[in-house]
Amino acid sequence: MDLTYTPEEEEFRARLRRWLGEVLPKLPPVPAPSDWPGRRAYDLDWQRMLHDAGYADVHWDASPTTRLIYLEETELAGAPYVGANFVGLLHAGPTIAAEGTSEQRARWLPPILRGEEVWCQGFSEPGAGSDLAALRTRAWRDGDAYVVTGSKIWTSHAEVADWCELLVRTDPKAPKHRGITWLALRMDAPGVTVRPLRTLAGSTEFAEVFLDEVRLPVAHRVGAENDGWRVTMVTLSFERGTAFVGEVVACRRVLRELAARARGNGRWDDPALRRRLGRLNAEFRALWRLTQWNVSEASASGVPGVGGSVFKLRYSHARQELYDAAADVLGPDALDLDRPWVLDRLSSLSYTIAAGTSQIQRNIVAERILGLPKGR
Repeated sequence: MDLTYTPEEEEFRARLRRWLGEVLPKLPPVPAPSDWPGRRAYDLDWQRMLHDAGYADVHWDASPTTRLIYLEETELAGAPYVGANFVGLLHAGPTIAAEGTSEQRARWLPPILRGEEVWCQGFSEPGAGSDLAALRTRAWRDGDAYVVTGSKIWTSHAEVADWCELLVRTDPKAPKHRGITWLALRMDAPGVTVRPLRTLAGSTEFAEVFLDEVRLPVAHRVGAENDGWRVTMVTLSFERGTAFVGEVVACRRVLRELAARARGNGRWDDPALRRRLGRLNAEFRALWRLTQWNVSEASASGVPGVGGSVFKLRYSHARQELYDAAADVLGPDALDLDRPWVLDRLSSLSYTIAAGTSQIQRNIVAERILGLPKGR
């Protein structure tokens, strides 16, 4: 993998940096964390700005190096994250681009890129989280429609979403990995009920979703019936392989800010803390290189490979270690939710569970990379 930049890529970096310098000072204030309609509008306005400036499709159509330059520069500049539509831009959109029909791509991808529609993810269930293939939400054919009944949990941004990437069981008699289908669900369809869940930090970006004989067209199926597990692996490879790219850059920025804070409050005199921050610096530099590798692999094959599990496993723990170090630097202020990094520390606790637990990632690494026999 060539990690150098061509003159054209450096020109892209300079052009993007100039544009960010012009538009970011003009953005309105970020809405309150609890104002999800306001945050949806803010995030979609930003996406429309990216679209109009020619940067909207960088997650899908740009070269790996261009994509990394984009993510690095936008994070370093403090630009808004993809926010409420991260499922559409980073999960559902790439999956539809890879697995959808031409009609599906034409229907769903442009509105995502233009900042017109928000997606959420209906995968996990109360009894099917890490063991996702144990899902029980049922769908059966009725002419040219599917009828869906069941429930989902930990559905990110369901309260502001227009669409949901939904996993259902269409053949209950098949082995559990072979009777699953990937569907696109309108969130305003009759029979859909959304109930927000409150997190440890007091936010409500997750929800329970209840489905009571919801009808949706067969044309909203991505991939073949009962082939949804394979399509799901495409979605999860994007989630684990490329969706956290911007966060690595953010963690490196936080690490620099932590070092500056430690120098200012006297904590820098502690050699154990300096070693801790130095090790984390090396860790995130290595994760950035691994990110480059994974994105390059995605470009060559169309989807990220199992290297995404290596990244997800180590990144989840490194992020927790970073914010534990932040608490060490902050001292008593680490108990104040209004202080920088405190809410991020609470959020970091979920990263070893979200997008596949660390135990699941270890199994994938052991079986698919190291070739070890499956556990019994």
